[in-house]
Amino acid sequence: MIAVIDDWWGGRPMAAMLPKLFFVHFRDTSFVAEEGERLAAFLCGFRSQTFDDEAYIHFVGVDPEQRGSGLGRELYERFFDAVRPRTIVRAVTSPVNERSVAFHQALGFEVERVDEEYDGRGEPRVLLIKHLS
Repeated sequence: MIAVIDDWWGGRPMAAMLPKLFFVHFRDTSFVAEEGERLAAFLCGFRSQTFDDEAYIHFVGVDPEQRGSGLGRELYERFFDAVRPRTIVRAVTSPVNERSVAFHQALGFEVERVDEEYDGRGEPRVLLIKHLS
């Protein structure tokens, strides 16, 4: 993943957002999809340790050549199944990433709010929530 992630984000340095610990400590809620021997997509998420009814999707990536194929949706559905019986899934994205916001909304996420100082660095984030049935 580290070898391709920055390229998938158009050269933006994103590798630091994806420490190995997600695939070690959250193995049953973090997934990869491969096409042959090539990474096609990944999703890193976990069950909240604080809120018994919540789970959180931390980072998702789909190879630009695979976007629109349904692979991202498939990984989200796998995550939803893995975290049940929890009923709330949260995710956070940047407001400039309109494709991400639209993708999440197509999956049934709602924009809970935009936090102008989410990480305390003056960078706004869109807080998303989905209620699982």
